[in-house]
Amino acid sequence: MAQYSATLDGVFVTLADPTRRAVVRRLGHGPASVGDLAREFPMTLPSFMKHVRMLESNGLIRTVKSGRVRTCVLNRERLALVDDWLAEQRRIWEERTDRLERFVTDPKANRQ
Repeated sequence: MAQYSATLDGVFVTLADPTRRAVVRRLGHGPASVGDLAREFPMTLPSFMKHVRMLESNGLIRTVKSGRVRTCVLNRERLALVDDWLAEQRRIWEERTDRLERFVTDPKANRQ
């Protein structure tokens, strides 16, 4: 997982912002134009575009321009990296808590 650390860092930094998380959540329901997405937030379009660019530069979304309309699509593969990392962390902590439980409940483990 170490080879993914720079990529994961970028994804987590991107998802740290509530506006960007809301955009990812919305795009989970399907593609949407930048204009439609921007209407949901109390900010100017240029400010909103900074969020779109950050999401795109970290691979969480793709945008496609057709005429004057830019449509955003969620990149679920990038989110799979986060899911893989979380699964690895969950496995590590479950192993640790299992060892702790055995230590606490097994009288043989407490003898030294």
